[in-house]
Amino acid sequence: MRSYSALWVLVFSAGCGAAHERERLLAKVPPPTSEVPQGAPEGVIRAMALPSMSASVFAEPTVPVRFENPGGMWMPHQILAHQDKLKSLGLALDPKLLSEPTSSVLGAVVSLGGCSASFVSPDGLIVTNHHCATGALQYNSTATSNLLKDGFAAKTRADEKSNGPTARVFVTTSVTDVTGDVLSGSGAIKDDVKRYKFVEGRQKSLTESCEKGKTGIRCTIARFNDGAKFFQIEQLEIRDVRLVLAPPASIGNYGGEVDNWRWPRHTGDFTFFRAYVGRDGKPADFSADNVPFKPAHTLKLASTPLKEGDLVFVAGYPGRTNLYKASEELRDAIEWFYPRRIKQFESYIKVIEEVGGKDPDAKIKGASLWRGMANYLTNTKGQIEGLARTGLLEKRSTQDASYGKELNAFVASMRRYREKDAAVRELSSMPRLLGAATTIVRMAEERAKADKDRHPDYQERNWKRVEQQLVAVEKGYNKALDRDLMAHAVERIAKTDKHDRSEGRAALLGKDVDETAARDFVTRAYEATILGDTASRVDLFKSATVATLKKSNDPLIQAAVKLRSLMKAAEDREDKVLGRFALLKPKYLEALGGDALPPDANGTLRVTYGTVRGYKSAEDKPLYRPFTLLSQVVAKNTGKDPFDAPDALVAAFNARKGGPYKHDTFDEVPVNFLSDLHITGGNSGSATLNAKGELVGLAFDGNYEAMSSDWQFQPKITRTIHVDLRYILWTLDAVLGAHALLEELGVKPSFAP
Repeated sequence: MRSYSALWVLVFSAGCGAAHERERLLAKVPPPTSEVPQGAPEGVIRAMALPSMSASVFAEPTVPVRFENPGGMWMPHQILAHQDKLKSLGLALDPKLLSEPTSSVLGAVVSLGGCSASFVSPDGLIVTNHHCATGALQYNSTATSNLLKDGFAAKTRADEKSNGPTARVFVTTSVTDVTGDVLSGSGAIKDDVKRYKFVEGRQKSLTESCEKGKTGIRCTIARFNDGAKFFQIEQLEIRDVRLVLAPPASIGNYGGEVDNWRWPRHTGDFTFFRAYVGRDGKPADFSADNVPFKPAHTLKLASTPLKEGDLVFVAGYPGRTNLYKASEELRDAIEWFYPRRIKQFESYIKVIEEVGGKDPDAKIKGASLWRGMANYLTNTKGQIEGLARTGLLEKRSTQDASYGKELNAFVASMRRYREKDAAVRELSSMPRLLGAATTIVRMAEERAKADKDRHPDYQERNWKRVEQQLVAVEKGYNKALDRDLMAHAVERIAKTDKHDRSEGRAALLGKDVDETAARDFVTRAYEATILGDTASRVDLFKSATVATLKKSNDPLIQAAVKLRSLMKAAEDREDKVLGRFALLKPKYLEALGGDALPPDANGTLRVTYGTVRGYKSAEDKPLYRPFTLLSQVVAKNTGKDPFDAPDALVAAFNARKGGPYKHDTFDEVPVNFLSDLHITGGNSGSATLNAKGELVGLAFDGNYEAMSSDWQFQPKITRTIHVDLRYILWTLDAVLGAHALLEELGVKPSFAP
């Protein structure tokens, strides 16, 4: 799908600022038994209030620091330039295995289209994060069977549940630099929109050639650094993905939003899926006749215990970073986009909570959206704090004074449209049914064109995918919730300053309509629309024309028709931005360092490396240990969400069931660990590998103090939080009794069922 990052369009990928909840919980814990460091985060205050935890939260380093990570999410082919450094850190495999997407190591690492994952058995078993399974758990949940809360474990393969028609596993098979093929001749085109269309046409032509005659292959011409470079990414697209095991939320999301983005963490953030294909071995839609996919490569589980100071890698598909944005783009983020997103997410979270508090079905249907916005709300607050603390805008403005003037002037010139364009996109996509109507209207518009002239998202190669998205609406749609989300989107426009106000509200309601009338309009629309019916949505998508839609009596179709001209204007402006970037960004990036730089993350396969290492939140603060322990999980347990460890977990700990999963130094099971790696959203579920290329854990989070690492990597404080493989295996063995799954992983169970 098209990326709107150039215009700071609001996107969701998968914890709430939870300050009130932290205060409520902290008020109930006993006073600390040891001195709490001044300014320590709430999670640490809570940990220090528990005697059994205080000694293990902070400590002096056990090994000297031998590497100061400069950061960077490297494309695989760039890793060979780092082989001398890697060997000095203890690399114990051929570096080529980290440089080739189809190697025995990287070939096992896959994308879920928003999260990362890895094959870990010859029968298509996949491991990823628990929070990456929110959509799958929601898809299979009902008011009487809430898998989001209770988790799921398939007793047999026949019991494994479909993740839904839009679930995907992407296996990268080749990466090719096509920058010359895409950009050659574009510099001579003076008009920005025509330049963008020229580049887009080249991308579509290359995509068509790449996919021609191939079954189950998805090709993407990926844009790097806003158009400075282009790579052709060829991937096997597996369309039948099933839920195998997800621990209950009391393990998979232990600590919830209280601990989110914080260290110390004690979360079992893991889930297992399985990929299925047709009996011919080729990708196919979900069917009971399908068979497990046989991956060419699977990751080996760690053969040696992980410890502080060890070399580690993360291989995955990070979403977006902004390391090379110009200073005026950064100013937009700090002064407009991030403050806007905070207000937006806080207000929509309130709507979801209010409706969900009255309706259990709405609570389940809104769970994925709530968690995504809540997660990014905390992240965004941390981004603003971090950027203010480091003064990056001033530094980047000074840097740009010599070679970024033209780029910055253009960015500044587009600001007058940013709020209007963001608001109309929000209105057209936040309510599920109005989003479906918008898709139907756009499809009718594009169907009349030759395929080569259609927008890339609406070319024939994507029709099946979009249809599946319209079908999947039913599993996330609740009438009362969707209605209130639309009403709130309309209300938010009315509260915008007049000079920035989108015409979207007036297009739907007319001018000078009060809020009571606006809400009445939305209520009537949801009573009259047929779009709540899946068959009706699909039929309109397949057959409607612009003419028939304009004559439609359906109020949401009419709303989408009225909004289309505003959406078209926003899209044209984005084309202008991307067209100008195609001219200016290559020059800007070359001045910064060109091909020697790790490109900004863009959802493609990357490798980042560093060491297992603690950190200080500030120079005058004590050092955090890089491991948390099972005893700390139990010490935090209150029996109430989000610190409601299962009875089976507490019992296993009390029985001292550590088995072979214990950390040598601490003589108990490690839960989470820290590294100084550079990751971002999209890396969730990424394989964490040791010096041998073996699986030692899964990346799932970062630390609040370094949220601005999407803009600047800070070696002393930027940390990645991982769930330790030993905790995953211990939980499967001692708590969940998933012994068949352990055996599939090649692990002999240590505890009797």
